[in-house]
Amino acid sequence: MWKVTSVVVCIVVLSLKASSSTIQLPDCPKIITRAEWQARPTRGQSALPGPVQYVFIHHGASGDCFTPDQCAATVRSYQNYHMDSHKWDDIGYSFLVGEDGNAYEGRGWDRVGAHTLGYNTVGLGFCMIGNFMQRLPNQAALNTLKQLIACGVQNGKIQSNYTLRGHRDMGSTACPGTTFYNLIQTWPHYT
Repeated sequence: MWKVTSVVVCIVVLSLKASSSTIQLPDCPKIITRAEWQARPTRGQSALPGPVQYVFIHHGASGDCFTPDQCAATVRSYQNYHMDSHKWDDIGYSFLVGEDGNAYEGRGWDRVGAHTLGYNTVGLGFCMIGNFMQRLPNQAALNTLKQLIACGVQNGKIQSNYTLRGHRDMGSTACPGTTFYNLIQTWPHYT
């Protein structure tokens, strides 16, 4: 009887590890999972229909974060704001990027976000943690963002001919911050 129980436990552990591979795809930067940043449970979300056409860049318009503990706390605050104030099912972004050089799983690769009104079913929303009206994110954060987008393309989550846009291109907002917005306009795929 003990051996059967041990086998069942091993199967459960292997199953949990396999499920995280849908977030941590090959050639991606380190992605801090929802469990690792202590996300609240979601209230249900729709699946994205396939590789997305759009990549939307946002900023959180918040304080900076330079350590995993600081960044996780900020991501939790974003989730609380989105769920409690907006009454959304979850945090709105697909992924968030901190100046600690880590990416943080929001809704992930395969779930419809709440980041860009009218475009959530055809795009992923990447949020830089911080306020970038007058400064750029540090190089670690910029590198992680670029690697995350490239990883999405390589793994069939983002179309290879994707269109890159700043949040302000799609509505009346200062997001992703003026200084950062000026930079992304020079990146490939921005139109």
